[in-house]
Amino acid sequence: MEATIQALGVRKAFGTRTVLDGIDLEVPAGSIAAVLGPNGAGKTTLLNILSTLVAPDAGTVTVNGHDLARDPSAIRESISVTGQAAAVDEVLTGEENVTMMGRLNGLNRAEARRRSRELLESFDLADAARQRVVTFSGGMRRRLDLALSLVATPPVIFLDEPTTGLDTRSRRALWQTIHGLRTDGATILLTTQYLEEADELADDVTLIDGGRVVASGSPGELKAQVGETVVELKTHDGELLAAVPTDGTLPGLRAAINQLEERAAPGAAVSLRSPTLDDVFLHLTDPAAGQATTQKAFS
Repeated sequence: MEATIQALGVRKAFGTRTVLDGIDLEVPAGSIAAVLGPNGAGKTTLLNILSTLVAPDAGTVTVNGHDLARDPSAIRESISVTGQAAAVDEVLTGEENVTMMGRLNGLNRAEARRRSRELLESFDLADAARQRVVTFSGGMRRRLDLALSLVATPPVIFLDEPTTGLDTRSRRALWQTIHGLRTDGATILLTTQYLEEADELADDVTLIDGGRVVASGSPGELKAQVGETVVELKTHDGELLAAVPTDGTLPGLRAAINQLEERAAPGAAVSLRSPTLDDVFLHLTDPAAGQATTQKAFS
């Protein structure tokens, strides 16, 4: 399938600090791709390069058939970008925010109002359309921010950590919205720190650490690299002491339990679960940490 977004050998340094060190990325048309990694891994810098906000030091980038070096303005006309902070005017109502963005995008007054109604309905904000944004919850502001970025219905959408700071309910509601955008034909690239989010949304995942790609593939393919089963050792109150991936065979399970035995505490219990992207990341970046605990937080 043809790649709508492609980066080859992208490098970027700020002073003596190398942020991206030869990143390769391809996103097929009409798919959702996630770039996953901890803070400082280079996710936002990569997104800024793809959206023409930052120039790479080396490498090539094409977005929607346009080359970054030759025609960055054509890329900007093909994309929308939603950053980590909601860029909305708190003094205005939700309806006024979207209508104003429509006017700035060249729509006449009637067209801007019609587009505002469509987007607010699509993002489940119709009932709050005439409320001032200062009264909105964090989830409502995030949905409004995404609505603003889609006034011009671009074919490519970049989302930088779209659910950061949202509660579980708001996060899942936004996931449904993102799925809907893909159904409508958009190609979406998002960055995230949330392993569950990448697993839920992405057709393909690129794991980066220290500015380099450490793995890429579908969530299922990446999890298969760890093994079929993870054996966990937990205290009586549920605290995770250790976790070891296995191939799911009886000898593999016995070997995993033997590894965990030395960490066992009084009342500790063993359980089995399927691998997660958390296991994948720790397995690929620090195997020792992956055996010590799989609940290391991205921070």
